[in-house]
Amino acid sequence: MVHSMTGFGRSVKEKGDFHVTVEMRSVNHRFSEVSIRMPRHLFYCEDKIKKVIQRKVSRGRVEVYITITGESIVQRSLHVDWPLVDQYIEALTTMKEKYELNDDIQVQHIIGQQNVFDIQEENSENDVLVELVLESVEEATAHLVEMRKREGEQLTIDLHDRLEEMKTVTSRIETQAPHVVTAYEERIRKRISEFLSGNIDENRILTEAAVFADKADISEEVTRLKSHIQQFAETLEKSEPIGRKLDFIVQEMNREANTIGAKGNDQMIAKAVVDLKSLIEKMKEQVQNIE
Repeated sequence: MVHSMTGFGRSVKEKGDFHVTVEMRSVNHRFSEVSIRMPRHLFYCEDKIKKVIQRKVSRGRVEVYITITGESIVQRSLHVDWPLVDQYIEALTTMKEKYELNDDIQVQHIIGQQNVFDIQEENSENDVLVELVLESVEEATAHLVEMRKREGEQLTIDLHDRLEEMKTVTSRIETQAPHVVTAYEERIRKRISEFLSGNIDENRILTEAAVFADKADISEEVTRLKSHIQQFAETLEKSEPIGRKLDFIVQEMNREANTIGAKGNDQMIAKAVVDLKSLIEKMKEQVQNIE
């Protein structure tokens, strides 16, 4: 089943004092890439979060936003730089004696000094919080995948429609191809007849027509194009990630269309090739968004 690479998922969960919100959105990308923004005290479980997502999402850029509220998320502690306090007191005492100051040294003279006090955050692994975060990521990922699946279904319908149009255009080319050599032979015959006043060398005409037929032969290109159309349709039915394979097939389709246009040497075929390339370009845009 085709999955789009565009999607959105959200999950909100609570347990105890913790409230976790996870939002994720995905866009098309050549490879798999997961970018996570979350409180730094959860950095230690980033790999676990990525593994949860990558079990379900094999291609695309996924941006994840995790917010957490609640008590006891981070343990804070007050640290006093006692050696620095000693130096401040020593300096103040020396200043008082040197300048014969009457004021006593007070606590407020110390606490306002820079770097005396430091509040440190200690990140402790909280199994309950991590479990809640992973559950939220799992749920948000499921919602993301469901949206990618729905968009993939619409892409599949559109691509099948394009394939049917390609079959019709290719059939027109295949039907017209044999008439190209006949028309060329008639033009040659007419020109030689006019130039030689009716004296026609039949062998020369047949030789010219044979050379032209060889140069303008597009039967192989048409056969390969029909094969690519069939491969594309079969690939759409696979349950594995197929975006890269479809992208390759589209490139091959475009290559055959270009060759047909260069060799066809016919106005009707040239118009059909324009229609083909327009269809292929639209399919290419859609394929760029398939996982």
